[in-house]
Amino acid sequence: MNVDHMHIGTNLNKVPSTIKIAIFTFTHSSYNSSRSMSTYSIKDLEKLSGIKAHTIRIWEQRYHLIEPKRTPTNIRYYSDDDLVKLMNTSLLNQNGYKISKIAQLNDSRIKDMVIKLNTGEPSLTIQSSNLVKALIEADELLFNQVFETSVENLGFEITIEQLLFPLLENIGTLWLAGTICPAQEHLISNLIRQKLMVAIDQQRVKTESKLPRILFYLPEGEFHDIGILYYSYLARKANFEVIYLGTSVPFRDLEKMDQIRPFQLIFTSFVTSQGEDTMAQRIEKKRKAFPDKIFLISGWQIKQEQPFLPKNFFKVSSSADLKKALDYFLKRENRKQDYKSYASDHL
Repeated sequence: MNVDHMHIGTNLNKVPSTIKIAIFTFTHSSYNSSRSMSTYSIKDLEKLSGIKAHTIRIWEQRYHLIEPKRTPTNIRYYSDDDLVKLMNTSLLNQNGYKISKIAQLNDSRIKDMVIKLNTGEPSLTIQSSNLVKALIEADELLFNQVFETSVENLGFEITIEQLLFPLLENIGTLWLAGTICPAQEHLISNLIRQKLMVAIDQQRVKTESKLPRILFYLPEGEFHDIGILYYSYLARKANFEVIYLGTSVPFRDLEKMDQIRPFQLIFTSFVTSQGEDTMAQRIEKKRKAFPDKIFLISGWQIKQEQPFLPKNFFKVSSSADLKKALDYFLKRENRKQDYKSYASDHL
């Protein structure tokens, strides 16, 4: 997954075992501009549950598992309760229960059966379902419990890449659909940001001269920093000295920073369109200013425009790409010639 392509709202220790199972009982209504409860399209349900829309319709028509309501203009929509039942049904189905049998059970019985699934480590599916509940109910405690359980059982990086970043993609979809409000989006994204900052803070600051130095920043007008925060964590973990400048950094500040503390590599991301300059023009400006630096670039705009890249620019499409690049540069002795050898390796 390319975590830098996500921009939310515009597209992106041990805990008690009782919280390890997805038991969904909504105690209050979520935000919606026109209804007291959240509403979802079938595409929203597909995105959140991972169940194909075609399968959802079959479950509706053949087993009457959920029954969508319709607007005055005959458009189908679903409620929080429908989402909850669909997710719990999916969990049971993945654990060997037939849909035809599940459809005959009432909601209370389904929840009891979900509880009994707690026979070991929670799966990503169960944890993902709990995160959706935390999102809809703006439940910080539940979010923290799910996060800590996942880190304990799966590790920090798997939790971030396979649990939290997919959640961010779902948030973007639901925000656009109007089924969650900006406050819910901001809460979850800031909780994820907090987790990343704690992990970064736990990495020892490396300043040894023998280590390559990498600068992370987002250009002016770019504010979606969760992706580069995570990438800067990976660089620190890989023993790089990291200079993290954050969001919306004026280009002239990069030149000043290079005079104060010279760096060999630059990581940046392009998510939003910026003014009249094309991506190729923005890249050329950077190349002229830093012809001897290695640029690692990512983001939605890079993916969409597919610009020509100079020989010292390399596209990072995933955390695996970044790890590969970092490992390469750590092993090179002649830093100034890295990009020439690296280009031949076809990152």
